[in-house]
Amino acid sequence: MLDIKWIRDNPKALAEALKKRSWSAEDAQSTVDDLIARDEARREHLTELQTRQERRNAASKEIGNAMRSGDAALAEKLKAEVGEIKAFIQNGEARERELDKALNDALAVLPNVPLDDVPVGKDEHDNVVKRTVGKVPTRPNWVKEHFEIGEALGMMDFERAAKLSGSRFTVLKSGLARMERALGQFMLDLHTTEHGYEEVQPPLMVRDEVLYGTGQLPKFEEDLFFAPHGDGRLGLIPTAEVSLTNLVREEITAHEKLPLRYTALTPCFRSEAGSAGRDTRGMLRQHQFYKVELVSITDQESSLAEHERMTECAEAVLKRLELPFRTMTLCTGDMGFGARKTYDIEVWLPGQNAYREISSCSVCGDFQARRMDARYKDRDGKGNRFVHTLNGSGTAVGRALIAVIENYQNEDGSVTIPEVLRPYMGGLAKIESK
Repeated sequence: MLDIKWIRDNPKALAEALKKRSWSAEDAQSTVDDLIARDEARREHLTELQTRQERRNAASKEIGNAMRSGDAALAEKLKAEVGEIKAFIQNGEARERELDKALNDALAVLPNVPLDDVPVGKDEHDNVVKRTVGKVPTRPNWVKEHFEIGEALGMMDFERAAKLSGSRFTVLKSGLARMERALGQFMLDLHTTEHGYEEVQPPLMVRDEVLYGTGQLPKFEEDLFFAPHGDGRLGLIPTAEVSLTNLVREEITAHEKLPLRYTALTPCFRSEAGSAGRDTRGMLRQHQFYKVELVSITDQESSLAEHERMTECAEAVLKRLELPFRTMTLCTGDMGFGARKTYDIEVWLPGQNAYREISSCSVCGDFQARRMDARYKDRDGKGNRFVHTLNGSGTAVGRALIAVIENYQNEDGSVTIPEVLRPYMGGLAKIESK
């Protein structure tokens, strides 16, 4: 959530930021005007409420003076005035809550402001290559896509998954099931032992206010799965970012404890409401998948450097797996709702003859912290400031499995296991059909 004071002081900057995010000039300006009008109405009401409260306090003292001086008529007149003021204040406090909610509802669906160095563009075609790692090999004519390889091995079953759950689910078996587990364990070990992240096993179901804290609600409710719980509901996490980032919600963290770095391997659940017809074959876009998440909580001065560090940690996974990839700086029109800047890491998939996203690392500034009321103590301990939050995939386990299958496939249909995964596979060097 953006700071309304910053919006009030920088209306043109917000309008320009929204236009960079592909809003029309008319929509951007009307949104800014509406926010400022809501804020002005709220502030005027608060001023009037404060004035009335001050008059009530003064009139209460005057009543005492009138009674002591024996002026009963004045005392009764003042009592009537105080009664009217009390009624106004009571109604005014309800009105204050209404105005607060109206302003917060408008702010809640407003995206974050991109950093100045983010390339301006409309969509993925305007993203910019930051670096390319590894050489894309010549593509032999026998190369297949991951689902063709998995089905031929008898270890990837979409038909039975559809019988159980419908489309966009997969049953993995035998060597491929074990390799998916191995990938997750390898990533966790790398991030905890070498990169300094603390492993967490968080809840997979969370309250609405937690989803609101990281920006999934209210804007992206249709992308979530919910389960009834008591008189309300709990949402299944679309990413462990939700649980991990909210570990600091409604808290004040000591400055010397920052940065906090968390990682988790969890199932993730997404309805993929806006992806009809996209990636319908295979495992690329699933309702349920595993992902290793990276989350950092920093002070304001460190967040940009932490963003570079986090991206390098995610890249290290692909380097160890010896998979070709490139890192892209997303343009303003392709960036996520809560991000100020995002790097997407795209792994090479020879079956598709294309790079596909496997990790997205974003710095959010204090956007999520304001929604969570998450703060930290200044270095001098005298004041509190909002933390800065970052999140990234370290990486998507299912997509890493796809990348390994396609890049390590052999002409005979077997899949060579990368060296770094063999200790997690009991020394097995190859996955072959039974």
